[in-house]
Amino acid sequence: MNLERVIFGFFIILALTLNFIFVMGDIDNIDHHNVWILTLAILVNLIATGLKLGDRSQIGALLLAASLVADLLLISSRVVWIISPEAVVTIVSIAGGALVANIISVLILVGDTLMSRR
Repeated sequence: MNLERVIFGFFIILALTLNFIFVMGDIDNIDHHNVWILTLAILVNLIATGLKLGDRSQIGALLLAASLVADLLLISSRVVWIISPEAVVTIVSIAGGALVANIISVLILVGDTLMSRR
């Protein structure tokens, strides 16, 4: 087992799950969405993006692109929260877009892992 791949997978899956935790709940109820979970999701996504920088393959380029999209959307969501905290629907919707990007990252990673085993 490769420890580097375990750490890489850990951060990608953790980024997805934190993003999912933030998005879950009533879209218009601020009590269902914690600003610290969003902040933690941003930090973990940035770490995951940093880990993807070294891969020079075509799959690596797709993983990096998906991660950059998730970072941009999560940071945008946090900026909207700072500017207008009452815009909960917008904040959660933007974070939902980041969730889609993180799902794509995990699917690419799983697909690449399954193909490399054969």
